[in-house]
Amino acid sequence: MKRRIIPVLVVIVLLLLIAGGAVAARYLERYIPSKEMADVREALEVPDGGTAFFYNDERLQDVDAVVRDGQAYLPLAWVNETLNEKFYWDDVEKLLVYTLPDTVVYADKRTMGSGGKPLLLEEDDRVYLSVGLVSSYTDIRAELFDDGVPRLYLYDEWEPRTVGTAEKEAQVRVRGGIKSPILTTVAGGGEFTVLESGEEWSKVRTADGFIGWLQNKRILSTRPETPVSTFVEPEYTSLSLGERVCLVWHQTLEEADNGEMERLIARTKGVNVIAPTWLMLTDSSGNFDSLADQAYVDKAHELGMQVWAVVDNFNRGDDLDSSVLFAKTSVRQKLIGDLVAEAERFGIDGINLDIESISTDTMPDYVQFIREMSAACRVAGLILSVDNYVPSGYTAGYNRAEQGRVVDYVIIMGYDEHYSGGEPGSVASLPFVEGGIKDTVAAVPKEKVINAIPFYTRRWTEGGESKALGLDAAQAWVTENNVSLYWQEELGQYYGELQGEDARQLIWMEDERSLQLKMELIDRYELAGVACWKLGLDTEAIWDIVNPNE
Repeated sequence: MKRRIIPVLVVIVLLLLIAGGAVAARYLERYIPSKEMADVREALEVPDGGTAFFYNDERLQDVDAVVRDGQAYLPLAWVNETLNEKFYWDDVEKLLVYTLPDTVVYADKRTMGSGGKPLLLEEDDRVYLSVGLVSSYTDIRAELFDDGVPRLYLYDEWEPRTVGTAEKEAQVRVRGGIKSPILTTVAGGGEFTVLESGEEWSKVRTADGFIGWLQNKRILSTRPETPVSTFVEPEYTSLSLGERVCLVWHQTLEEADNGEMERLIARTKGVNVIAPTWLMLTDSSGNFDSLADQAYVDKAHELGMQVWAVVDNFNRGDDLDSSVLFAKTSVRQKLIGDLVAEAERFGIDGINLDIESISTDTMPDYVQFIREMSAACRVAGLILSVDNYVPSGYTAGYNRAEQGRVVDYVIIMGYDEHYSGGEPGSVASLPFVEGGIKDTVAAVPKEKVINAIPFYTRRWTEGGESKALGLDAAQAWVTENNVSLYWQEELGQYYGELQGEDARQLIWMEDERSLQLKMELIDRYELAGVACWKLGLDTEAIWDIVNPNE
């Protein structure tokens, strides 16, 4: 009997040992931390030759940052979109342009930084800027870790952060959990940034450039820390007239028109800026015709008015292609230099840019021209104003916010709501004008915004063309044809129509009442002033509306 029991006991003991071993194995599997080291490239999802890029501690997979010879570079397109839109790439002359308040700097692929490495790269039809170059003009901080798998960290946030200290040596893992592979180790007393706190694990960024998870029990202490920026933002100072602007455009198509200024201005009241259309772009090489006249400038000054010469691109034919003119840095340089020289030659006080009908693709080039023009005008002491359409989806590329930063005045052309060749309607209904003001001051400081009003209306032929009429001519047509006018409250205008032999004629009147409502908008939104198109289409009575206190 005894001999039978012994084998049974042995089997039981063996079974217990096996069961205990299994329990122990399960215990070890569950509770003993893994010592497996992570494959960093796999963990960060970095392809061979690639760079892991973190922006404000967020891993960006779709931004192709690169590291060459120990220096990090960022795609120009991403820099423009996210960090600093002022870096401009001239794809024609292969030149990087950056405009400061009073100067313009240039670089190309041969330009080296202080470390003897290129400031920019051109690879696969893409342009990359060195992080050092970007940080010279942008309020950012960056760190590069290049120890086999490059990791670039870039920040443009300066809010307080939580800094932790490790109690003793601790592993930072790919994910929360002791079985997750180890990314790196923090030494006892080592510091890290706490990005996210959980119940048992916290997401941290280590001093050697890894983001992973650390057990809370390994954190000895935490403290707040606020990054300190040493970046000094360039100051884009602006010139101001020093009083409410009352500008009137004077359309000058030939030299003889200059002689009409004194006669035409005599019936105005309170005008302190006259803007003759003197400087007419003629071709894509930066040339222009000028009707500037010294006697005109002297007389305007004698009458207490500044002269802001208009630069326009109207009716130049096939010789002028704005997409060519503004896309070449050398051409912009020539044009700007010549415009400033012409202004200084005649003692002109300012430049008014009236560049219209450019394509969406050309808008960034035109905005760069405005930047460079602003720097030159700032140095020369010239007031720079820019005429803009009422904001719309199509015209967003004119970048009014950037204009508002660099120029002295942004002028809204608050008219041509309905224009020649389009559908009949008001030239400048009240909702259209107010919408233009509201959308502009959302991007531009109101102290820089001038709203332009029309001294004309259009007489429409239903189904056909329209004819622009000055204030007197429009009223004469209404009177001569005994047209009944009806006030349209919603539009803020009188409307009338005449049944002709072949078709109806329609008119939405601009007169003292409609323009009074527009002037009230200018006052309500506390704008810098008013501009009027154009001298010669006005009446004496309208100036009591435009400048009632003069």
